[in-house]
Amino acid sequence: MPRFIPAPEKIQRARELIQKARDLPVPAHGGRSDFSYVAQVKAYLQQARDLVKFIPRTPSATAELKEQVKKIFEEADQADREILH
Repeated sequence: MPRFIPAPEKIQRARELIQKARDLPVPAHGGRSDFSYVAQVKAYLQQARDLVKFIPRTPSATAELKEQVKKIFEEADQADREILH
């Protein structure tokens, strides 16, 4: 059975995944249009979103946690635009 991960830790891990997507080196041979690179970036950003998407639906979620989740989604969208477009 998977270990329970508290919401603040999930938020921290999601931010680390977004940073990992930003730090991924752009390949020299295909640039930002390399399919493997695009897939890796999108995978990291989707993992970040998936990690926090159910936090607002939990009964123990405070307004502060909900706001942080909203910011994670905004950060992931912004990173997607900055990295791939």
